Amino acid sequence: MKNFGKNTMLEFDDAFEIVMRSAHLLSTEHVGIDRALNRVLAEDVASDIDVPPFNKSAMDGFACRRANLVNELAIVETIPAGYMPEKTIGQNQCAKIMTGAVVPEGADCVIMVEYTEQLSEQTIRFIGSETSDNICSKAEDIKAGDIMICRGTRIRPEHIAVLASVGCVTPLVSRQPKVAIIATGNELVEPAVRPGNSQIRNSNSYQLAAQLIEVGAIPNYYGIAADTELVIDSILKEAIADSDVVLLSGGVSMGDFDLVPKMLRENNIELVFEKVAIKPGKPTVFGISDGVFCFGLPGNPVSTFVIFEILVKPFLCRMMGHEFKPLTIPMPLEKTISRKRSERMSWIPVAFTNNSGVTPVDYHGSAHINALCGADGLISIPVGVAEIKEGTSVAVRQI
Repeated sequence: MKNFGKNTMLEFDDAFEIVMRSAHLLSTEHVGIDRALNRVLAEDVASDIDVPPFNKSAMDGFACRRANLVNELAIVETIPAGYMPEKTIGQNQCAKIMTGAVVPEGADCVIMVEYTEQLSEQTIRFIGSETSDNICSKAEDIKAGDIMICRGTRIRPEHIAVLASVGCVTPLVSRQPKVAIIATGNELVEPAVRPGNSQIRNSNSYQLAAQLIEVGAIPNYYGIAADTELVIDSILKEAIADSDVVLLSGGVSMGDFDLVPKMLRENNIELVFEKVAIKPGKPTVFGISDGVFCFGLPGNPVSTFVIFEILVKPFLCRMMGHEFKPLTIPMPLEKTISRKRSERMSWIPVAFTNNSGVTPVDYHGSAHINALCGADGLISIPVGVAEIKEGTSVAVRQI
């Protein structure tokens, strides 16, 4: 793979293609259906039965012959759900039947209770003008052998119901990637600590952990690494040894104490690129070693969030066999967005308005930690574009 030096700034699309092409599939495992949520299927799931498995009543009512609806009907049995009918419906006969119960032989419709009149304890008549069949036919939803859920599907609650209905109680899924999180910076303290002069709380690591859990990965936090080669090297070695992916935040820019690229190289991580034409997130690093992938993310929280969403998340999904497709909605922009420089793609947080449009949120830059809390999505401004005018339709990427 071609490597780009630290002075080469890649277009985002090129960086994205490189990262996605590098992903390899993880191994697979069987998990219980109760632990399958957000996992990615590693094989197609077929139904082992017809659904419904029998002709099923869609209503509480009376199963009978449509040709006999003009006549009085004798009730020959009552059929609750979960029981097999004992009688065949003959001429001018019916069976009282409950929703979900097996429709008896000889019946071709179920009339609703509301459209019947009880003439005696064992006799009814139909008082409606017409009726639907009100029968769910055997296999009308699913035939045995039908593929229900395809390989590569990320399992959501609705998929759990399907897995249960076809008896797939231990689906084969991709292993979850183990992802190390390392924060770098002498200025960082943990959230429980009140920052002193020149200090800030470490927010990136906890934000990244939440994003990893949401995508279905396993986060492993390695703490804060001070800006020294010895400390970064020690923590990095431990993380590389036990992870599929390593995420480092901070220490990737051009300052004297931005040591992450150097320490990655010294740990045999081949750096593919170190700079991307994107704002926020320009000093983004991507490196590869034997079976381990490393991302060096900018230290500002909005940068870290955005780069994870648009680059790291699709990569992790591909490792699990799932092609991530962000939800984007075309919406009119209600306020013109301008910028002075246009050599990088920009991502801007926006909020939905009451007029079915979007408008930029109050955003002071990549260190504006709470800007995303008021945002419903992100929009991108392509390279070379300095202004998007009010009224323009923009693609809103929901977050």
